[in-house]
Amino acid sequence: MMLSKKLGSAINKQINAELWSAYLYLSMSAYFESINFGGFANWMKAQAQEEVDHAMKFYNHIIERRGRVVLTAIAAIPTSWKSPLHAFEEAFKHEQKVTAMIENIAAIAAADKDYAATSMLQWFHDEQVEEELQTDTIVQKLKMIEKSTGGLFMLDRELGKRKKE
Repeated sequence: MMLSKKLGSAINKQINAELWSAYLYLSMSAYFESINFGGFANWMKAQAQEEVDHAMKFYNHIIERRGRVVLTAIAAIPTSWKSPLHAFEEAFKHEQKVTAMIENIAAIAAADKDYAATSMLQWFHDEQVEEELQTDTIVQKLKMIEKSTGGLFMLDRELGKRKKE
């Protein structure tokens, strides 16, 4: 069964959104490098790579279903934030938006009775639970730390240990 036009279009938009996410997190990584938080930068760089991997999962699904991948321009991204907390709050809000987009694709797949897409999307539902939890956990830690330099440096060291999954 081929993808419906509506579902193919939604997944193509998601590919763009995932690549935009990668740009966003890479921009956040550069921001953290500019303020000498290499651990935060490392975490965001790993997150950027994960978003590229997500885009490729959607890309491959379209190809496997004999659909047509259509890559479009990636919109401009922010390049600075007020603080590490602000950056992670924005990342959390963004992950919530991505979750809503994936839920929209799932609704289209369900309406189309496209069980292959529904199966593929289950991985993304699980992944988004993890993504939201990770970013919100860091937001909550940053709120506890407030302006404690020692706390920021400890969290920076912790985030520097993240490896690309």
